[in-house]
Amino acid sequence: MSYIALVGALAEEYQSAGLDARTKVLLEYAEQITRDATKITQVDIDRLRRAGFSDKDILAATHIAAYFNDVDRLADALGVELEEAFKSLEGQPTG
Repeated sequence: MSYIALVGALAEEYQSAGLDARTKVLLEYAEQITRDATKITQVDIDRLRRAGFSDKDILAATHIAAYFNDVDRLADALGVELEEAFKSLEGQPTG
C-alpha cells in the first residue's frame, strides 16, 4: 500500500486500514481520548501494556493525542482555515 493510500485509509476508517494489532490498540486509545477522555480506565492502560507499550510510551501517546485535540479545537474556535498548500488536497482520491 502506498503512503498516500495508507493516509487515505487511515482518514476514512483506521480499523480497516490493514494495520497491525498493536497499532490499532494505540489508535483506539487515542480515539477514546478524543471522544471522552474521562472514560479511560485501567483496563485501557492494561490493554496498551499487553500490546507492548511501556508507561513512558503511554504517557507520550496521551500527550500527543491531547495536544492534537487541543490544537484542533483551538483552530476550530478561532475559525482557522487550511493553508493554500493543503486546500488543493481536499477531495483528492485517497487510493
